[in-house]
Amino acid sequence: MPELPEVETVKRGLEALVVGKKIKKIDVYYPKMVLPNESEFIKALTGKTILGIDRRGKYLLFHFNDQQSMVSHLRMEGKYSVHSHEVPLNKHDHVVFEFTDGTELRYNDTRKFGRMVLVPTGEEYTVAGLKTIGPEPTPETLSVDYLVETMKKHHKSIKSFLLDQNMIAGLGNIYCDEVLWLAKIHPLQPTNTVPLGKIVTLRQKIFDELTLAIKAKGTTVFSYLDASGHAGSFQNQLHVYQRTGKPCERCGTPIERIKVAQRGTHFCPFCQKLIKDDE
Repeated sequence: MPELPEVETVKRGLEALVVGKKIKKIDVYYPKMVLPNESEFIKALTGKTILGIDRRGKYLLFHFNDQQSMVSHLRMEGKYSVHSHEVPLNKHDHVVFEFTDGTELRYNDTRKFGRMVLVPTGEEYTVAGLKTIGPEPTPETLSVDYLVETMKKHHKSIKSFLLDQNMIAGLGNIYCDEVLWLAKIHPLQPTNTVPLGKIVTLRQKIFDELTLAIKAKGTTVFSYLDASGHAGSFQNQLHVYQRTGKPCERCGTPIERIKVAQRGTHFCPFCQKLIKDDE
């Protein structure tokens, strides 16, 4: 699933490619993908101009004139791309926005899990998923005080906590493994037992890692592509994710893989020791 760096990369690409363009026609080939329904979606956005695109967590927010907005979640394998109208459609192109200049914004989704929700501008946070979303992982929005107060209320594993979009927005499986390795915290460490010093370190490593990942235009592990059809390169800088059995870069201990919150989880058993309450 695309995580914050990948969605941010898509957002930046789309800003350069489609903002300011007017929609001439919309074709929906998988009606369940658009809400509230196909006819209302097409009617509301045909003739509209894209004024801007925002990102919140893993969500893209498209803003149109006449106070219309579209909340888009890419889910597992959703991708946006821009093409000339003459370029043949892919069989997994499910929603196509044709612009008056002859180009098209196409949404491709092999598994059909992605959704686009049309709402009046200003009501984006009434959409499920955005109603309860946690703070963005930036120095301005994710404070030490917030983490300390929130983490002491949770007994679940720290990785489960980081994966919870209601706690912190945008982190997924890959970056959770990476920041926990960087902060030397075991993924199964109960959240309320992480000491203050580790919380401060973890917070900073989240900022550092996401900044580097965005600079590299995201991680391509499976099928992620940006809006121009290019793969990211941050997979070349991963320390533990999908490195099972390979030596830890810090200590040489083989990286192990376990299941946490039903997700494959990679860590160094020497660098990331599980701390007991009485230690």
